Amino acid sequence: MLPCPRLVELDRGKRLHAGHTPRRVEDRSLRREGYRIELDHDRGVTVAAAGPAGFFYADATLAQLARIHRGEGLPVGRVEDWPDLEVRGVMLDVSRTKVPTLKTLFGMVDRLASWKVNHLELYMEHTYAYEHHAEVWQHSGPYTAQDLETLGAYCAARHVELVPNQNTLGHMERWLCHERYAPLGIARGVVSGPLGMPLAASTLDPSNPGSLSLVRELIGELGPAVPGSRFHVGLDEPWELRAGRSGEWAQWATKLRAAPELAGREMLVWGDFLASHSGLLGELPDGVTVCEWGYEADHPFGPRSEALSEAGVAQWLCPGTSSWMSVLGRTSNAVANCTAAGAVAASSGGAVEGMLVTDWGDFGHLQYLPVSEPGFATAAAMSWCERTNRHLDAATLGGLLDLHCFDDPRRALSRALVELGDAHMLSPCRFPNMSSLVLNLYLPQLSVGAGLTAGLEPSHLESVSAAIEGATEGLGRSEPRDEHGRVAVAELTNSARLVSLACRDARGRLEVGGRLEDLPGDVRAQLADEMAEVIDEHRRLWRVRNRPEGLEESCEWLEHVRRCYVTGAADAGWAGPLVEMVRRRGEAPEDDRG
Repeated sequence: MLPCPRLVELDRGKRLHAGHTPRRVEDRSLRREGYRIELDHDRGVTVAAAGPAGFFYADATLAQLARIHRGEGLPVGRVEDWPDLEVRGVMLDVSRTKVPTLKTLFGMVDRLASWKVNHLELYMEHTYAYEHHAEVWQHSGPYTAQDLETLGAYCAARHVELVPNQNTLGHMERWLCHERYAPLGIARGVVSGPLGMPLAASTLDPSNPGSLSLVRELIGELGPAVPGSRFHVGLDEPWELRAGRSGEWAQWATKLRAAPELAGREMLVWGDFLASHSGLLGELPDGVTVCEWGYEADHPFGPRSEALSEAGVAQWLCPGTSSWMSVLGRTSNAVANCTAAGAVAASSGGAVEGMLVTDWGDFGHLQYLPVSEPGFATAAAMSWCERTNRHLDAATLGGLLDLHCFDDPRRALSRALVELGDAHMLSPCRFPNMSSLVLNLYLPQLSVGAGLTAGLEPSHLESVSAAIEGATEGLGRSEPRDEHGRVAVAELTNSARLVSLACRDARGRLEVGGRLEDLPGDVRAQLADEMAEVIDEHRRLWRVRNRPEGLEESCEWLEHVRRCYVTGAADAGWAGPLVEMVRRRGEAPEDDRG
């Protein structure tokens, strides 16, 4: 089962025939979300719970048992269960071009709730239709207040809390690129980001009173659209808040905490700035929960959690799905990352109140939804009961997802998903937060075999390509019974084709010194033609699950590579379509800026 319950005593040799309507008994001695299921050959099914959430999770467990023993009747015995953590959450990035349709979100909520997830955040930068800020969101396919009201009701019926998540300090580039908002930023135009990479200016100036006025207006409008007891205000990665101004981060958090628009709500903030400026922990006001995030298998959740505990700060731990900037994912890393967070949370003595697994869409959100689901499922299991789910690994998870996500009786789809997600491990080049297999797609100006990909050899890429080919053949053997699984097969097939193309690109470059410019013309032409086919399929698949508005920007990451193949030239300053747009605006006459 997913998650594996805390106590399972089932006799598979004795069966309870299907058709028994469960008898429901309220038992206030059980924990709030806990339940007890008794399956007796003579008395049928008895479900006890303290309240509606417990009955809902008991039904989810019974549904999983019925799926596992399809057509055989339920085994006799009992299941007793309750969660480790109060908050078991998922955060979905809906701002990096990809805005899922409500239908997609409903299906996702159904799956998450069946895994006993009870918290969902939609991470927003510019994808809510704020009444007086149409120039920011008009081409993004934003959610409206009615959308969020509908989604909130759907979540509530499944005991999932929908929580607003609006970044309010860093990652405001979609606002600051407009002339109306640019004066609120610490910097303008294109700035130097981490590792010297060009970025669009993204950080509000916390010393500017106009910044607080804007943010309060946004919170004041989004908050009522998603009522509840929590609000996530972000505050991560304020890249332009340089040395000497770090104290302003805590001052900004204090101002937000005091804002009337957040009265009565727990204020969630990301923990990265505090991790590097631990002296600010003592300046946090009451009513703030720090979400400590880290996305590698060896992230120091333990020391970071201890520091927050010593400072008396409420905390959640936030691993990730390892899907972004990978196309195929980094499955084993995601599983290990979520497992590590769950272990620290379980041993914290109650200091860790929740787990929030994050799913980002950096660099055009080129990964499809199924690539994220191993991370969702692992975090759901580890936040429910770490003791009975700590055995999870990528291979075990594959079988569970075929049962409880894709409904593939051939047990082939999830195995292929895991194999595709671990193909990057056949390369000796590994670095945080990204798969080395697609670096030459995102940044084609970089030389293959040097810098981050030093030590890469053709034999490594041949092994990767063989693994992808084998996994793709496995996809062809799958027979998912529901629409989600069938779409997943097509999505993973296109993803595999894209990464295989990247491997052929890299192999060709290694033979000529590493640069795209030195690839033979016929090789580039073949790559360009196949990239065009991948882009066409990407366009088709995007519309199945998502609103169309962000599609062109997503495709531009791939179209740029295709143009490089056609022209035989790679722009040394390329950093993505948003940076290019900001550059063009900066070069345009004042009257042409829009």
